[in-house]
Amino acid sequence: MKDRILSVDIFRGATIVLMILVNTPGTWSAVFPPLRHAEWDGYTPTDLVFPFFLFIVGTSIVFAYQHKVVNQGTYRKITVRALKLIGLGLFLGAFTLSFPFFKDFADIRFPGVLQRIGVVFFFASILFLNFNWKTLIGIAVFFLIGYWLLMTLVPVEGVASTLERAPNNLANWLDVKVFGTHNYKADYDPEGLLSTIPAIASSLLGIFTGLILTSKQEKKATILMGIGGAMLIIGHFWDVFFPINKALWTSSFVLVTAGWANLILALIYYMTDVKGIQFGSIFRYAGANAIILYFLSSFISKVMGMIKVGETSLHGWLFDTVYTHDFISMQLSSLLYGLTVVGFYILLAHVLYQRRIFFKV
Repeated sequence: MKDRILSVDIFRGATIVLMILVNTPGTWSAVFPPLRHAEWDGYTPTDLVFPFFLFIVGTSIVFAYQHKVVNQGTYRKITVRALKLIGLGLFLGAFTLSFPFFKDFADIRFPGVLQRIGVVFFFASILFLNFNWKTLIGIAVFFLIGYWLLMTLVPVEGVASTLERAPNNLANWLDVKVFGTHNYKADYDPEGLLSTIPAIASSLLGIFTGLILTSKQEKKATILMGIGGAMLIIGHFWDVFFPINKALWTSSFVLVTAGWANLILALIYYMTDVKGIQFGSIFRYAGANAIILYFLSSFISKVMGMIKVGETSLHGWLFDTVYTHDFISMQLSSLLYGLTVVGFYILLAHVLYQRRIFFKV
């Protein structure tokens, strides 16, 4: 088997590029619908991006730890990496330009994207090192069904739980109780505490895909296509009883997003690793430094929003000055800004790759 499975690197890089694109429009008031998150239930292409990354985290765990000697050093490295990711996420949430460069404690958001990646990576890695694939399947099923039962059957302070955005939504209620003012919104957090359980399942499903890709199975692309299609069907059927919802990371959402991830990865695998078609190098460059690119894009975007230029921010001034014109729509202007940002980080990724500079978080 080849040292690297090219399709995995391309998939990871494409996911990071899409994460940057959907996070940095010119203006949030003018965004094409596919580049927005669903209001609550349902999903858009944008809602696929984060679960795709957790899925490929699981796949990468197989490549990183399948033949590792399991000892204290291995566990220490996993723990340190998870803590680094969580620390970077907390830093992003806490940073401000004014001295002492951190928000008031009450205003710091505790959950977040990098925090979730760190927590999911930690638990998925530990589970992978200690259980065989059959047990991991059982754990994933237990997480998904258990989360469904918790969210639909457990009352909240004597009131029947709801899946709507309301005080008696169990996941939202728990986040408010545990994190208080440290949530993304006053009433919930899309990277909250309880919804991390099915998020771990997203990564476990990626582990199964990694095991298939590293196995001696023939027609791997066909197998992944079949698994992906089955997950989509089951996920959409489950949607009737447990609606597809990214903010709650529902079990149906896990299956549908993992289904799409398997289908897309299978297609890329067939084209690159089976047929040897050369494409997607720019995504491979981005995938080699995925976390640092995401962190830099988030940090720089945040700083540009904080720096004042007249009555607006540096971000607003740049968008209004360079991208806003009467002859193009505001949505297109907003997209062009985002594509420029993506182009910058792809160029940076290319330079880092060519110089063999890889940041290990």
